[in-house]
Amino acid sequence: MDRRRRKTRNAIFEAFIALLDRHSYGQITVGQIIERADVGRATFYAHFETKEELLKALCRELFAHIFEAAEGEETAHSYLFDCQAPDSVFLHLFQHLQKDDNRILTLLSCRNNDLFLGYFKEELRELIKSREAQFSGRKDPRLPDAFWLDHIAATFTETLRWWLENGRKEPPETITEYFYLAV
Repeated sequence: MDRRRRKTRNAIFEAFIALLDRHSYGQITVGQIIERADVGRATFYAHFETKEELLKALCRELFAHIFEAAEGEETAHSYLFDCQAPDSVFLHLFQHLQKDDNRILTLLSCRNNDLFLGYFKEELRELIKSREAQFSGRKDPRLPDAFWLDHIAATFTETLRWWLENGRKEPPETITEYFYLAV
């Protein structure tokens, strides 16, 4: 993606996050997003077909960055996030959440958090699939793979919810350890 398209896309993301901070998802219109982002309607639709696609894309940005870092691919960080990635993808995720990169915690703690957490959990399943070997020794062979995958994703999501509700007092390393102990 060229620099101009990336800049426009990021402006749309930022406008959307700011609106989600103040309004419920259902109250936000594409018109409000484009006004706040200072882009045209055609420009918005060139990037996203719908408001729902915008939300999904925001989740994918986070996970694309984490996947690339986990694969050891050094990029110019064309995504919204920038960091030095640790070995654990789950620690990496908690570190971004701790830093509140691009106000991702706003999305997780706003009125729309169930919607965002739903997409978050979908993307998390893909992340876990790519890291199943980390959990293979913990899985009872009688459990179906799909059940186990959902269990890990739910455990991570609930660990995250607990951490947020308790004021993020634990550092990312500790909360990651809690997560691994729970699965």
